Amino acid sequence: MAVGQNPFPSMRVINGIRLGTGNAGIKQTQRDDILIIEMVEGGSCAAVFTQNAFCAAPVHIAKSHLPNMPRWLLVNSGNANAGTGKQGLQDAFACCTSLANEVEGLAQQVLPFSTGVIGEPLPVSKVVAVLPTVLQSLDEAHWDRAAHAIMTTDTFPKGASLVLDIAGNAVTITGISKGAGMIQPNMATMLGFIATDARIDQELLQQCLSEVVEQSFNRITVDGDTSTNDACVILASGCSKAPHIMAGTHHYEQFKAGLLSISQRLAELIVRDGEGATKLMHIQVNSAQSEAEAVQVAKTIAHSPLVKTAFFASDPNWGRILAAVGRAGIENINLDNVEIYLGTVCIVENGGRAVSYTEQDGQRVMNQDEITVTVCLGRGKASAEVLTCDFSYDYVRINAEYRS
Repeated sequence: MAVGQNPFPSMRVINGIRLGTGNAGIKQTQRDDILIIEMVEGGSCAAVFTQNAFCAAPVHIAKSHLPNMPRWLLVNSGNANAGTGKQGLQDAFACCTSLANEVEGLAQQVLPFSTGVIGEPLPVSKVVAVLPTVLQSLDEAHWDRAAHAIMTTDTFPKGASLVLDIAGNAVTITGISKGAGMIQPNMATMLGFIATDARIDQELLQQCLSEVVEQSFNRITVDGDTSTNDACVILASGCSKAPHIMAGTHHYEQFKAGLLSISQRLAELIVRDGEGATKLMHIQVNSAQSEAEAVQVAKTIAHSPLVKTAFFASDPNWGRILAAVGRAGIENINLDNVEIYLGTVCIVENGGRAVSYTEQDGQRVMNQDEITVTVCLGRGKASAEVLTCDFSYDYVRINAEYRS
């Protein structure tokens, strides 16, 4: 189940970027589970990775390969290659080496990514066997196939695409993501792959991605769990005729705004597809002393199982929201200044239940599929929004049956 209608959009091709997929039969044989993304020589690449201490073997390899002007991304679903020790590192590098041999490149120019079950060895022979087939399918238009190939418990493929006008020239940004459970990114999402034809140096591209991720993928949570395999990558082919993007320019601000728009859409789609989700919740915190404080309060509400189950039941149990705000760890909070709203309905003011609040008003909001919870702390001018979803019976079922 997913919140809302989420058809796969029309994806604009990126000159200099090709995608190919194939089925290695890692966990299933019904759909593709291998993706290769290839970039022309001379482009730039930036990435952010999970901060989970038990990060997966491909994360270690990808981090070490990132400075080497990567040209290929090799992605598999169905197996996370996480919690696999030294053998996992050897397996991830072996896959990079095999792909490099096929394309006459260097293993250090390949970034590996994996998603799926933790703790099981990666079937390297299956991955290697299908690489020639995947390479034969490389095409600029295969974004739809790519989005399907990286899915695990996702119920729909996730994509976003736009074109910017920079100095009278088109700059295209297109991306895909996957994720539905184990979502509380501490850098990015489960997996996100974005491409652009912009001309931008690696250092500036890295700065841009890191800033954008903080405002997008780091503002979502499904269940409060940070994956061992989280990664978000952007490839810039440099094939646009637009001017070279430089720091401190209007062109940079245009590009950053476009990348933020794509990233926020991909992040929202992950929450809409949260495992068992029936509702999308926008947790908006205003008038905080700092953005970090606003995020802290928003995530405390978003992570609360009691809040999430109340939303699943469409139960206007506003006391659970109040309690979450109270335990968010905000020092010297003046409760009389705090206001809490369900949609436009004020539920808390002056330290307690709003005089104007009625159960009927609260119920009307809770019956909706998309709900905004607004908290005004009355402490400053900073604000932040976090997206989350409810907890349903299906969340437990999906995760209880994940390895079966």
